[in-house]
Amino acid sequence: MSEEKRRPEDDGQDFANAAWSIPSYLLAGMAIYGGAGWLLDRWLDMSAFFPIGIVVGIVLAVYLVYRKYGR
Repeated sequence: MSEEKRRPEDDGQDFANAAWSIPSYLLAGMAIYGGAGWLLDRWLDMSAFFPIGIVVGIVLAVYLVYRKYGR
């Protein structure tokens, strides 16, 4: 099997993919964990889990971004 050669255009494509996926990770983390926190707040009649869920979602998203692009 022959190995494909990397073209200079591929680096631009990699940057574009990272530029779109990093904010997507952050928004998805906030939405999923914030939504879970909101549901817990509604279920338990409290108001602490929504902000905790948002923060946990951001922290986990930053960790995933670091693992994927930080090295």
